Amino acid sequence: MRFPKTFYIALGSNEGDRLHLLQLAVDMIYLEIGEVVKLSAIYETPAWGFDGAAFLNMCIAVDSRFSPRKVLQKLLEIETKLGRTRNTNGTYKNRTLDLDILLLEQEVISTDSLELPHPEMQNRKFVLMPLADIAGKEHHPGLQLSINELLENTSDKSEIQKIQESLKNPGKNFSFVNFNYIAVEGNIGAGKTSLSTMMSQDFNAKLILERFKDNPFLPKFYEDKNRYAFPLEMSFLADRYQQLSDDLAQYDLFADFVVSDYDVFKSLIFAKITLQEDEYALYEKLFRIMYKELVKPDLYIYLYQNTERLLENIKSRGRDYEQNIQPEYLMEINKSYLAFIKSQSNIKVKIIDISELDFVNNRKDYLHILDKIEETIASS
Repeated sequence: MRFPKTFYIALGSNEGDRLHLLQLAVDMIYLEIGEVVKLSAIYETPAWGFDGAAFLNMCIAVDSRFSPRKVLQKLLEIETKLGRTRNTNGTYKNRTLDLDILLLEQEVISTDSLELPHPEMQNRKFVLMPLADIAGKEHHPGLQLSINELLENTSDKSEIQKIQESLKNPGKNFSFVNFNYIAVEGNIGAGKTSLSTMMSQDFNAKLILERFKDNPFLPKFYEDKNRYAFPLEMSFLADRYQQLSDDLAQYDLFADFVVSDYDVFKSLIFAKITLQEDEYALYEKLFRIMYKELVKPDLYIYLYQNTERLLENIKSRGRDYEQNIQPEYLMEINKSYLAFIKSQSNIKVKIIDISELDFVNNRKDYLHILDKIEETIASS
């Protein structure tokens, strides 16, 4: 999972309803690319490099998980949607919208389609002035000067005027701190770890991830279920109990809440499917003893995906020992989860159908899930 990085993006418009176009662009960047964390003032500037109408220019800081290439692609798509027609002969002309990546933290990139830092930013006052509003102390990784210093020393002496109007940040102030502990659950391949990780990064939460990769019985189980089911389920139970006992007991002063990609009750759900009747009877006794001692989640999120999508996800993530998982096994797991959810009266549960969503690659889908979670919190 890619950690969000801060992109500094320049916006300009000199054709049509300039202010409205800038607001639309910011709104679309929030929906398509990432969180808009800072907006500069807006400046009216003369056309640069050609004889045209005056521009409105500004800069924004955006936290995004997408690669620089993907962010550039999305910016070009936004330009097109908002009426930009690019010149093919390389000359400047009036345009509804101009979107450029200026900086990506301290990264230096040089490709045919993208060069970072922007090679001309130090020579353009209409870029440096709004950029200084939101990133004045940031350093140009090539020139080793701050944006404030670049503005002071630029050779561009254009007359630039700040306007009174400003744009609204479209970002929604999600807050999940009403719950101390949120567990994200779902079938194999549903996206539990991805959603938990994204939430922890975006909302300052302590992250607890299941340590299934360290379980030596898991590959063996998928080869011979009857032989390895009981040691697998017992080792999972012991590891989950130990991890949750340790992590939930340690209060983190620097995190607002805890989010995990599993709840320990999944141990009983899987054991009921995989174990023989006598094995399960013994397992359940041990589980009930341990379960009493654990902190229960304040909110239990279940990510539902249909079996076809689950199989696609399992195939694409490429874990060898999972490739022979059968649809019937996934369907049985889902039934068991839903039966558990129906039996719960003391835990707040939210089922979210993500069968038609791709919240990792589509930010709108991610925001949709956050809205669903917040609705649950608001109604509690």
